[in-house]
Amino acid sequence: MLHRCLAGLLLATAASSASANAWTQPKGKGQVIVKGEAMRAREGYDPSGAVLPLPTERADRSLGVFAEYGLTETLTVQFKGDWQSGEDAFVDYEGRGPVELGLTWQAYRDDRNAVSLYASYSLSGDGRNAGYAAPGVGKQDWEVRVSAGRSLGGPGRGLAGGWGPDRSFVEVQAARRMRDGLPDETRADVTIGSHFGEGWMVLGQAFGGITDGNGSRWLSVETSVVRNLGPWSLQAGWRRTVAGRETPLAEGAVIALWRRF
Repeated sequence: MLHRCLAGLLLATAASSASANAWTQPKGKGQVIVKGEAMRAREGYDPSGAVLPLPTERADRSLGVFAEYGLTETLTVQFKGDWQSGEDAFVDYEGRGPVELGLTWQAYRDDRNAVSLYASYSLSGDGRNAGYAAPGVGKQDWEVRVSAGRSLGGPGRGLAGGWGPDRSFVEVQAARRMRDGLPDETRADVTIGSHFGEGWMVLGQAFGGITDGNGSRWLSVETSVVRNLGPWSLQAGWRRTVAGRETPLAEGAVIALWRRF
């Protein structure tokens, strides 16, 4: 049935969506990000991409953790996991989401540019292992990802005649996710970040994906503000699905706490 395949776009990249993966962590340095999301949808995209009302409001909540640590100057290990709960017209669920362990290799880096390659293994849980699937569906995943980033500006040099940010970066990611028990996926993410002094950062992000076999598609955008307080940072933002197929039109708040070490 149509409404059974309409699914929420959950924590697609867990808390790592707030980080720039093109740049690996220095050796012996790392960060932990705890991130909460509360998404709701009253409408969804049908197989043709048209927006239709859902039989009842859908809610998806998650509390996730993302951690990364620099093993060497060019190798960073990453961990992602979350706990999920939610309900819609057909299911009321709560349980662990997928747990992912990956490794990022810094393929290239200079003063402005960075390119990295990422590979990971993910073990499915009782929550939604894919936004378009029912809770608990799926077994295990493998992902390969390439990230390319470029930094702009520099400390004390505004990008807009002194009124704009003093530092910014742009990053593009492309990934292929091979799934066991679910369709394989191709994903693309874009992040634009701007620093205003040492205390503030604004992030604009887009997350998109498509499954094999003419299945589900999704594109969501997120805007957030990050307040830096020494080794700690607090992030607050809003995410909304702006296009898709066989996925809900979901939106909601995103809050995260970062700790660098």
